Amino acid sequence: MTSTEPSVFTKIVAREIPATIVAEDDRVIAFEDIAPKAPVHVLVVPKTPAYANVGELAAADPDLLAHVVQTAQRIADERAGGQFRLVFNTGEAAGQTVFHVHAHVLAGDLQEGTLAS
Repeated sequence: MTSTEPSVFTKIVAREIPATIVAEDDRVIAFEDIAPKAPVHVLVVPKTPAYANVGELAAADPDLLAHVVQTAQRIADERAGGQFRLVFNTGEAAGQTVFHVHAHVLAGDLQEGTLAS
């Protein structure tokens, strides 16, 4: 799914769309999901829009993937005693709706249903 339009995440990185940012550095931004599926539901998003999914990211920039996971761990340490679920949706059939790679950090009781984005 390639689009010439910037993704919603690219717009959040550019501060064109507001978000509740919980962590940020030069490589990633993390913000609260607008439709949380758990008491802690934060998205960790690489600032580059170059990778649509986690497979592409892993193949092209494993250091950035490791940084996403480390950021997720820091957020879980701060918000959930270090215990969390990390989810990457890859492809429409798997629930991916935004084709800019991102990780869902989930902790606490999860709500029933799918995890889309």
